[in-house]
Amino acid sequence: MTESAENQEMLRAPAEVKYADELDYLESVDDGPKPFAWRLSPKMVRTFILGSEPADGLDREIPQKWFGDRTFVERSIVTLASDRGLLLIGDPGTGKSWLAELLAAAVCRNSTLVVQGTAGTTEDHIKYSWNVSMVIAKGQSRDSMIPSPIMTAMETGVIGRFEELTRSTSDVQDALISILSEKYVSIPELDDDNIVFARPGFSIIATANSRDRGVNDLSSALKRRFNFVRIPVVTNKRSEAEIVRFRTTELLRRHRIELEVPPTLLDILLQSFADLRAASAAATSDDERLESALSTAEQIGVLEDAILHSRFFGDDTLRAATLASSLVGSLARRSPEDLAILNKFWHGVVEGRGKKEGGPWKEFLDGGRDAIAALS
Repeated sequence: MTESAENQEMLRAPAEVKYADELDYLESVDDGPKPFAWRLSPKMVRTFILGSEPADGLDREIPQKWFGDRTFVERSIVTLASDRGLLLIGDPGTGKSWLAELLAAAVCRNSTLVVQGTAGTTEDHIKYSWNVSMVIAKGQSRDSMIPSPIMTAMETGVIGRFEELTRSTSDVQDALISILSEKYVSIPELDDDNIVFARPGFSIIATANSRDRGVNDLSSALKRRFNFVRIPVVTNKRSEAEIVRFRTTELLRRHRIELEVPPTLLDILLQSFADLRAASAAATSDDERLESALSTAEQIGVLEDAILHSRFFGDDTLRAATLASSLVGSLARRSPEDLAILNKFWHGVVEGRGKKEGGPWKEFLDGGRDAIAALS
């Protein structure tokens, strides 16, 4: 698709802008039943996210944008068509936020009504606050009220998103219970026009990191308001390769870089992460595991770092040594613990592959050794 001038001026365009041409096309040929005021039918939402197939009978190809089991996508869509919230839960880097963004873009063409959950998130962030200067000048009114992204989603009948729900405190989670249950927000400061009702089509997609369990556990009451969809870590090498290729292509386009990623180097990256995950699974204590989650997202980060280094400090050729240096630099977060783990991995696993395979693996071995030595 040809990116619009508006798209090119954004550092990162939201999905509804980035794929506006696709969404317009799907909307124009969509004759399926649509819940509420959805822009696309559930089947077309699935097609937008998972890509088209010959059986769909479309006269243009819709590429796949999220890689995972179609049942996760279908259950997510069905949940949004009900009156329950959707909670996407999984390890870091499993594509929860990306799936949430794609769902919101396809359903209502607006994925930007987002609240980021942190320890500092307050009830105001999911309900409303006040424009202090207007309150002083004219008093409290609907005009001086600042609606939260969630309240805006309620008023307009679209999807609001809540990222990292378990990072927010119990007070915030409790406030969310009433919104999901009652579908309205009371404004006690006002005498008139003091209730905001959710319009049909309103829903919430929340994400939660399964590694945050115990930080701010969800109450039983809040859990009942959500349908849970657990997104597993991608372990299939073919699926993971598709994700990395897809994201890398986007990266190169965004940075306007013409650089080839040799399939051999992609295989080395995938195999290295698979070996590191196996070593982490076999470790008997946290001290023997890297702090990194070793997710697909982190693989993409390693590759991005190597590509940009090759572009700005190399000869526009991605090399195994640069990839190794990026991997070590990205994963060595604790010193000396992570460096010791990587050093052991390099000697115990990569060295064996380097001797057996030679070629790029040998260069990868040497590049990693040099990077570890420089950080030690």
